[in-house]
Amino acid sequence: MLLVKVEAGYRVRVATSTSAPQPQQTPSLTGTPVVPGVGYGPVVVARGEVSSTAVAAFGTGGFADPDAALAAYDDAAAAVAAGYAAKAERATGHVAEVMTASAGLASDRGLRGAVRKNLRDGDDLLASVHGAVEQFVAVFTQLGGLMAERVTDLLDIERRLVARLVGEPEPGLPTLPAPSILVAEDLAPADTAGLDPALVLALVTERGGPTSHTAIIARQLAIPCVVGVEDVLEIAPGTVVLVDGARGSVQVEPDPGWARQQVTAAARDRAAHDAWTGPGRTADGLAVKILANVADAPSAALAAQGPVEGVGLFRTELCFLNQTAEPSVEEQAGIYERVLGAFGAGQHVVVRTLDAGSDKPVAFATLPGEENPALGVRGLRLSFGNPGLMDRQLDAVAMAATATGTETWVMAPMVATVAEAADFGAKVRARGMKAGVMVEVPSAALLAHRMLEEVDFLSIGTNDLTQYTMAADRMASQLAHLTDAWQPAVLQLIAITAEAGRRAGKPVGVCGEAAADPLLACVLVGMGITSLSMAAAAAPPVGARLAAVTSEQCEDAAEAALAATDPASGRAAVLELLG
Repeated sequence: MLLVKVEAGYRVRVATSTSAPQPQQTPSLTGTPVVPGVGYGPVVVARGEVSSTAVAAFGTGGFADPDAALAAYDDAAAAVAAGYAAKAERATGHVAEVMTASAGLASDRGLRGAVRKNLRDGDDLLASVHGAVEQFVAVFTQLGGLMAERVTDLLDIERRLVARLVGEPEPGLPTLPAPSILVAEDLAPADTAGLDPALVLALVTERGGPTSHTAIIARQLAIPCVVGVEDVLEIAPGTVVLVDGARGSVQVEPDPGWARQQVTAAARDRAAHDAWTGPGRTADGLAVKILANVADAPSAALAAQGPVEGVGLFRTELCFLNQTAEPSVEEQAGIYERVLGAFGAGQHVVVRTLDAGSDKPVAFATLPGEENPALGVRGLRLSFGNPGLMDRQLDAVAMAATATGTETWVMAPMVATVAEAADFGAKVRARGMKAGVMVEVPSAALLAHRMLEEVDFLSIGTNDLTQYTMAADRMASQLAHLTDAWQPAVLQLIAITAEAGRRAGKPVGVCGEAAADPLLACVLVGMGITSLSMAAAAAPPVGARLAAVTSEQCEDAAEAALAATDPASGRAAVLELLG
């Protein structure tokens, strides 16, 4: 039975919405749609604060001196870091990346030094921890960009430290009594890592944008999700709501009969998604490669079991977050070989060279102490002062490609100039592989036609392209409308890039989070995008959506989205065209 009925709610994940009107008007909240699907059930609010009673009972802690208080802090920090590390070991991909980074933050020497200074200045232990975290929050907020995403991590670390110090269990998601709609101000990475798709009918947050950690994990788990919903925390726990992840709406206490109709209609769409087995093509036969984003051997093996035609983004840096020294060429080749070997004839794997820096610190590659890492030395730029780093990685990828026989394409991140593309392309081709660059910087999109004179393909990273085009921190919920890939300015740059590919006769793909949006996928194909790479869980709904429309309809959808004045009107126009 596709319509899943449980005691307190209904769930249909990864489904499109219907347009049937409600029989009566009920309160509705709106936000940024992230993961399409319909969830209907009672609200459970995740607050996750340490109890004030326990904090009051702890008081100043009664430590003999600052050194004794610091020793207690060290024990708590070690326990919190170990908890994050354990979660990282059980996870893969983005979850493992964020858990590893949080473990590093919890045991950070700079944070400990700030706590020690506050203790020696006369503050008690809890006040010292709070002051130190606030100091780092201010620094990360000022840096903006991807570093601002670490603010949520820091606040989560503080809650867990305080809980350890006062003798309470670490805070986290509430225990869900039955399948429910999970509502939160925002979710820390440690919380999203523990989400159970069997119990979370839909996810709604007050903060965050379409490329936040919460949004990315929701896509991986195929949980309907809406972010940036103002006043959603005013909904009383237990209130029944209908969440539409395609339209970005939260209907409060809707008519039950109407709500169940929405769930039933979404179930029909889910049936089509589940039945889709590839390959990617429109209803009139236009081929569109549906590819997976992977981070390591386990995620590659999982993706290879699904209806994808290969990998459009292998994030190599995620293999090395725990490495303090650069692995040898042979060691790297062994890691890459396990990923490439998961895919066979007729499939290809696109390997991205190290995208270290900013929010993905790799000890042997990232430069310390940058004032603005998001706009600093990251991605390809790391090779400017350390060319051997790039050469050794390319040698390792070539070794793995030869050993597996898998068709291997290689692309560089953060390419901004034609000269950079030419230099990288020459290095990759000299090793017998196809060369490409990522279009994440507006300059790369504007010069796409010249980039394609130097490389074999382009891949658009919509997360960074959106952030850099709109000059908006993607973690700022009040700017979520700007960090939305449906922004006409972003779509215009994508269209320019796709047209350059069409004229050159070379493939142009999208590997950012925008590729996982089934509705936006139709728009991208209408612009001329030839492949879409996404979390493996998103492949069936995207593939099924494309199979239900013609290439001409996709072109009409692209024109409508480009003509819109804002993301909301663009979505509405495309929904009107495609149903």
